[in-house]
Amino acid sequence: MSTKPVTATLLGTGTSVGVPVIGCRCPVCTSGHPGNQRTRSSLHLQMPGLSVLVDSGPDLRQQALREDLHTVDAVLYTHSHLDHVAGFDELRAFCWHREDPLPLHAGPETLEVLTQMFPWAMSNTSPNYVRPAPRLIDGPFKLRDLTVTPVPVVHPSVETFGFRFDLPTGQALAYLSDVKEIPSSSFSLLEGLEILIIDALRPKPHLTHMNVEEALAAIARIQPARALLTHLTHEIDYRSAANDLDLPESVTVACDGLKLSFESGEPCAMVTPPSP
Repeated sequence: MSTKPVTATLLGTGTSVGVPVIGCRCPVCTSGHPGNQRTRSSLHLQMPGLSVLVDSGPDLRQQALREDLHTVDAVLYTHSHLDHVAGFDELRAFCWHREDPLPLHAGPETLEVLTQMFPWAMSNTSPNYVRPAPRLIDGPFKLRDLTVTPVPVVHPSVETFGFRFDLPTGQALAYLSDVKEIPSSSFSLLEGLEILIIDALRPKPHLTHMNVEEALAAIARIQPARALLTHLTHEIDYRSAANDLDLPESVTVACDGLKLSFESGEPCAMVTPPSP
């Protein structure tokens, strides 16, 4: 078990259109509060000798510059919707200084979509562009000292995974950014979590995403030590969310740039970016 810390950073916590929404003058979109500035959902894990990116959304360049992210050793894809893959070309910056192609881990449907969208990249060998090494997700796998378990979830019309990360510190983190239902067989993959990051799109029901009530019900069943709500619309105001949504003390609305620090034998430390 490693005593060196692992850091998980919420690169983005917004829904497919981001927040603020173009043309919207609602109180959230006009607030200017950093907690209401939500880029498209993505996660980054950093540990000694390993940098892992989950999804490459359209805001990847902005997110990488903000977090000073300059190395990625593997990319994991939850699914093929545009808000999770449209930053694919930005991966070139992470390939320029690599000798080997960049591993991309995805389900068969997502790999097929990526191949259709970026056929030039999938066969590229030039060091000047994205050089992917597609890896089919068909069960748990290891990335150095990190164990990754794909968690099948229902996000209607498209094959979708969440991911459980068993960290070398002995703790476990799960990331379910896009989910409407969790199959019974997947709940057993979510036991003993230190942190659960889960889709909670908005207070009102939605056809393809959990709303806040559904997310809280899933959290109550999974019983992580702490939970974070992500993939949020402008219907959730970061400034008043805890009261507006009547959240339990162990549940927090996530924000872009929030960092989770894991160390052996210690509770997860959560660092929220300071307000300007």
